[in-house]
Amino acid sequence: MKIKPLLLLALAALVLAAPSLRAQENNTLTDAEKAAGWRLLWDGKTTDGWRSPKSEKFPARSWVIENGELSVVASGNAEAGAGGDIITRERYANFELTADFKTTKGCNSGIKIFVQPNISPIDKVTGKPTGSGSAIGMEFQILDDLTHPDAKLGRNGDRKEGSLYDLIPAPKDKNILPVGEWSHARIVSQGKHVEFWLNGAKTVEVERGSPEFRQAVALSKFKNIPDFGEWPDGHILLQEHGSQVSFRNIKIRELPAN
Repeated sequence: MKIKPLLLLALAALVLAAPSLRAQENNTLTDAEKAAGWRLLWDGKTTDGWRSPKSEKFPARSWVIENGELSVVASGNAEAGAGGDIITRERYANFELTADFKTTKGCNSGIKIFVQPNISPIDKVTGKPTGSGSAIGMEFQILDDLTHPDAKLGRNGDRKEGSLYDLIPAPKDKNILPVGEWSHARIVSQGKHVEFWLNGAKTVEVERGSPEFRQAVALSKFKNIPDFGEWPDGHILLQEHGSQVSFRNIKIRELPAN
């Protein structure tokens, strides 16, 4: 049977278009992303570009790299109580950050921005630096809202997934996916303006240093941290909080200040 010329042309077009129809590989950048200034914050294979907040080395335990995923191994310990958090070696001020994350039942983790590793958490009883715990910064909360007790703490749900932890709650109708599925976080910081996005929908919008922001800080666990959230720049942090969580496709592009 002879194949008609028009059918041959259609088949050839499909063959040529096939590469563009394939799903983008994880931990890679498209030509369009490169042209727009994006770069990988994690290369999908090594610990390059990351370290412990407490030293220049990457934590010796709790973190594993497998199948293009950067994961925390469950330990049951308190925040940063096992291998500890990891932070970028570089500091950032104006940027757009995106990352995929996957939770497990009872998961508690977060992505922090403007992290200041030289500032210690304050003990809520003594009012003195604790010298332990997670490094200080503004946190995009990652949580299993259904089973983790933190979901019932704080004010108005400001410790639930997609919230600015302990300061500003995500909307109740946020676009949340089931535990075990890959969710997408997007954080935009430009000048004093910060936005959090969860699975394509905005969950937080705030001006650092505004009266509303300072009031939220005054009502939070960070009230005794000088200038909380108003630092000019800081590291980006992935949190180790004793439960299993995975990250991939961590990308960033720097933006001009407003």
